[in-house]
Amino acid sequence: MRVLITRLLPDAVIAAARARFDVTLRELGRPMSAEEAAAALRDYDAVLPTLGDAFGTSAFDAVDAPRCRLLANFGVGYNHIDAVAAQAKGIAVTNTPGAVTDATADIAMMLILMSARRASEGERLVRAGQWTGWHPVQMLGQHVTGKTLAIIGMGRIGKAIARRAHFGFGMRIVFFNRSPVADAGMPAVQAATVAEAMAAGDFVVTAVPGGPATRHIIGADALAAMQPHAHLVNIARGDVVDEAALIAALTERRIAGAGLDVYEREPVVPEALKALNNVTLLPHLGTATSEVRTAMGMMAVENLLAFAEGRALINPV
Repeated sequence: MRVLITRLLPDAVIAAARARFDVTLRELGRPMSAEEAAAALRDYDAVLPTLGDAFGTSAFDAVDAPRCRLLANFGVGYNHIDAVAAQAKGIAVTNTPGAVTDATADIAMMLILMSARRASEGERLVRAGQWTGWHPVQMLGQHVTGKTLAIIGMGRIGKAIARRAHFGFGMRIVFFNRSPVADAGMPAVQAATVAEAMAAGDFVVTAVPGGPATRHIIGADALAAMQPHAHLVNIARGDVVDEAALIAALTERRIAGAGLDVYEREPVVPEALKALNNVTLLPHLGTATSEVRTAMGMMAVENLLAFAEGRALINPV
């Protein structure tokens, strides 16, 4: 079975795939274009793609009878894949849920703390040689313990963030979810709307999946509902937040700050965001630990193995 792996992955993952399949490893750092994706659909029995690879409608439309029968995505998010178009061509899609949950929740908490305590601003001050020493009112930030956290999206990752915030920092949890959540695992209030949840939060974290249904779910109206002292953290997908509306809210100090791990047009980060002191910017580090990336890759390989052996796919989407 011919398998294309579209980016460099941890050595253990590549070795596991090569032990079972005829593997072609694409070693370019950039995501696949639609033309490259279409060629992969024609030439391989299965593809292990990842974030940004352009398996959209145009790639599927360009191939009448694809050889490929499985896209074993490396990552829980698969908004770079048109799963409906894939299904219409007889191609299954899988992802890697579970493996990413704790690492992504950890990054959310880190960004909450960094934004609240002005950590990235303080580090820039030290690195620039402009720190003049401690004094009582220097760089005063906000306390996190005991505050209210609003979570937009109460799936696996949302619940993992809530556990850390509630049990670790004594935070009150308010959340919005498109469907009712019977048991959040702790005391939590489900809000009727995104704006209602955001209005209640001292801190707001987005943890929804990407895709058309959630694009710009955090727009100008939702941001306007936030309290002036509140901070927004996005660890979901970049286009969940209307970046222009967020820049305006931060520039005009209508909200206190933001912590971002993802961006609307990655890897492009607007100069207006980079110029602001009240935003913490990370280069999409959500799952960036060797243990987690290896676990993600092994889960993708397990889906490939299940497909090759005629078993039920482990993580179909």
